Amino acid sequence: MTRNRLSWLGITVGVAALCLCVTFRAPTGAEAQERATPAAQPDALDARFATTVKPFIDRYCVSCHGAKKQSASLDLSRAATAAAVVKNAKEWEIVLDKLHTKEMPPEDAKKQPTAAERDEVVKWIRDVRAREAERYAGDPGTVLARRLSNAEFDNTVRDLTGVDIKPTREFPVDPANQAGFDNSGESLTMSPALLKKYLAAARHVADHVVLKPEGFAFAPHAAVTDSDRDKYCVHRIIDFYRRHQVDLADYFQAAWRYKHRAKLGRADWELSRFATDANLSAKYLALVWASLTRGDKDAGPGAVVRVKWNEIPSDVPLAASRAACVQLRDLVLKLRKPLKPVAPKVEASGISNGSQSFMLWRNRNAASRHRSYSGEVVADMRKLAEQVKGDAGLTKLLAVENPDADTEAALRTSLERFCSVFPDVYFVADRSTGSATLDATKNRPLTAGFHLMQGHFREDAPLCELVLSDKEKRELDALWFELDFVALAPMRQYKDFIFFERAEPPQFIKDAEFDFARSEDKDCTSVEKMTKLEAVYLAKALKRKASDDAVTAIKEYFANISAEVRRVEIARLAAEPSHLDSLLRFAERAYRRPLTAAEKADLLAFYKALRTKDDLGHEDAIRDAIASVLMSPNVLYRVDLAQPGTGAKALTDYELASRLSYFLWSSVPDDELLARAAAGDLHTPEVLKAQAKRMLRDSKVRGLATEFAGNWLDFRRFEEHNAVDRVRFPQFTNELRSAMFEEPVRYFVDMAARNRSVLDLLHGTDTFVNRPLAKHYGMPEPAKDAWVRVANADTFGRGGLLPMAVFQTKNAPGLRTSPVKRGYWVVSKVLGERIPAPPPTVPELPKDEAKLGDLTLPQVLARHRADKACAGCHNRFDAVGLVFEGFGPVGERRTRDLGGKPVQTTATFPDAKERTGLDGLRAYLRDQRQDDYLDNLTKKLFGYALGRGLLLSDQKQLDAARAKLKADGYAFGSLVESIVTSPQFRTKRGKDDPRE
Repeated sequence: MTRNRLSWLGITVGVAALCLCVTFRAPTGAEAQERATPAAQPDALDARFATTVKPFIDRYCVSCHGAKKQSASLDLSRAATAAAVVKNAKEWEIVLDKLHTKEMPPEDAKKQPTAAERDEVVKWIRDVRAREAERYAGDPGTVLARRLSNAEFDNTVRDLTGVDIKPTREFPVDPANQAGFDNSGESLTMSPALLKKYLAAARHVADHVVLKPEGFAFAPHAAVTDSDRDKYCVHRIIDFYRRHQVDLADYFQAAWRYKHRAKLGRADWELSRFATDANLSAKYLALVWASLTRGDKDAGPGAVVRVKWNEIPSDVPLAASRAACVQLRDLVLKLRKPLKPVAPKVEASGISNGSQSFMLWRNRNAASRHRSYSGEVVADMRKLAEQVKGDAGLTKLLAVENPDADTEAALRTSLERFCSVFPDVYFVADRSTGSATLDATKNRPLTAGFHLMQGHFREDAPLCELVLSDKEKRELDALWFELDFVALAPMRQYKDFIFFERAEPPQFIKDAEFDFARSEDKDCTSVEKMTKLEAVYLAKALKRKASDDAVTAIKEYFANISAEVRRVEIARLAAEPSHLDSLLRFAERAYRRPLTAAEKADLLAFYKALRTKDDLGHEDAIRDAIASVLMSPNVLYRVDLAQPGTGAKALTDYELASRLSYFLWSSVPDDELLARAAAGDLHTPEVLKAQAKRMLRDSKVRGLATEFAGNWLDFRRFEEHNAVDRVRFPQFTNELRSAMFEEPVRYFVDMAARNRSVLDLLHGTDTFVNRPLAKHYGMPEPAKDAWVRVANADTFGRGGLLPMAVFQTKNAPGLRTSPVKRGYWVVSKVLGERIPAPPPTVPELPKDEAKLGDLTLPQVLARHRADKACAGCHNRFDAVGLVFEGFGPVGERRTRDLGGKPVQTTATFPDAKERTGLDGLRAYLRDQRQDDYLDNLTKKLFGYALGRGLLLSDQKQLDAARAKLKADGYAFGSLVESIVTSPQFRTKRGKDDPRE
């Protein structure tokens, strides 16, 4: 019933979302402003249009771009007035570009304008654009209601749940707008098919919820079964143990450093500071220090440790002292091993040795002995002497022959001290090995050691007593109780007890008197049934002459398991209100603003209806309520509701928080940003700039790197790139492909976090590599799984974006390089040039570089450019691509092509100068195209931040941002600051604006 109800809810909410999208549908991008531009009063520009521009169009343009023929879908015959030009500003931006670069009219046109005629028209278009830009400067434009993009929804779920679930992995790819970004209402629509996927995704996320004693959290995996919940809790305990694992070598070295603190320049440091400095337990370091510095001359293992520790010289390097401490640690472990006492077993007639009661009795006995020894002084001392045989000095300290009473008492005290300070284990994480194994994916971690039964046993008293602080002990206690609470561990364990005792030989409870106790009964853990089973079970054991230890084990088992069951039942009932509070907090974070009273009431009413009308349990109702939150238009959509009036209206602080966070993080606002919104001062320029600066330093700025830079520079989906022939290029592994994708992401994140110059993207001499990428680049390889910054990457032919393997590989067809694609990528993506698509009749170049015969690829391209139909475009980017010929099809450095011929990296650039290689390209960009790059970056980032196409009215702000960027040394943060403080970013059009 819950799924049917949720389906109805999801479709209803989704339809509301669709309606919302339609309700806010308006002309897109520049269209909204341009269509609403009122006709200008006659002025000089109108006069110039009539006398200069219109005749120019009629004479040189309309034959190809008129009512009868619209080459490139461009009809300039509609430009009968200056107002019509303004209305179609986007088309005329293209006209301006083509006239300025002298691409139009084409060279083969019969009629060609004079330079003066062309200049007059270019100047008029610029003047009219400048007039319109000034008239509406700062206009926020129409920002459509739009659903979250796939990446935004994934990141939102990640930050709401704390788990990177990636619920949209099966969604279709989001379409991009004209600027190449998928974060605007121009492209982000909703369809019925997509709506179903969102509903499935919401359910999937809700399946990860884990109800805790206080509130709820989300597991990294679905947690709908007992084993799922068990895994979640066990991993959390294992993670705690891993963080607090004890290595005695660390403590011995910290004690050595404290002993020689004056020589180390730390004379004023207390012992506890050395613990903090080494991330150790101050409590345990104090115990180890006391053991190492005892003044008495007693024999025994403690004396052995003190002697070896005191032998470590005071003037050795830290590395040498560490090696000595490692040896001492190994000696302690060697001495401690034979002192481990053996816990006795308990047996009874007719009861399996694997019965929970007997296994737990033995577990408790073993757990109580980790800080003790067998008690056989002479025998144990002889075992220790065997461990150090060959070292006369140590053997003497451990030798014992017929000791008198006083000597034996002294040795007993020494053994007790040694075993108390140095337990045989600090915790047992895996009973199958009886050790502190911390791999939760192997064996059965934290289990009690039962056969065919569920059950955990906590064995960490030495860790709690010796190492952990009171706060840490409370944290660990809470984790163990969480295991019982979340996974219903006591109930499951007790049911397994009944099943085992009934089914496994010798089937102690198979008799008719035990028929009331069956594991499949829902009430088998009730007080009545548990009390009755204890009485009948114990009576039979006594009748079978069970020993006192067996009777004690049975009584303790029933008392303990009953108390644990009752504790969990009471706690789960008491926790329900906290889960509802957590649900409201979750909705508030998801809505990115405080809930209204009505919204709170509706959500709680929905939960209550699921419990009462649909007869769902508490946990299922919470899951469905979470899914309903995720299906709300308040979550799926970003909407800045217009306010009454015609002028621009300021965004609310909560709307501004969302706009800022989805700009810089592609995700929801964090607590600090929401706190500033709640305080009501986020809109102030200083607070806004401070928050932007903070957010750029946060790791979540990766969202900007992947979604802005990844789409701008066209590498966002490179991890799915499969164009490389892996037989010819076996080095192109999945690991290398992932590393290639990661390199520009890390570079961009570093630029944002350290407020580097945006020119570093072009001219930087550093980069980031991991082991596979470093090997590919011929650089020194870092440690496994590590990413490192290489400051001198230029010595390996790398540095900045241009030579990154991801771009060289992405823009190569697989079996050869492609100067065309590589050059086009630089000119179009990096510099922002508009270059038309090639005509369909253009012949393809050979696919395999090794099969070009006597020709090189540059020579083949030279023939291609000889065709006038191709030369116009290819002259703009071929030279740029040719300088990359020193990089092979997967971005590898090379001196010969795949045909064995020397590569040619020299080309004649559009400015008629000959340049060579990457250095030549960088010089060209610096001398000739740097302003184009900065202009393109500014426009791209501005449009991405606003989530709409750019308008004429944005030009003034773009110019100001460019000027500020230059004044601030091209620091990336300067550009972000200009954007977030702009009126376009901080305001929205009024509801009654005629242009809406």
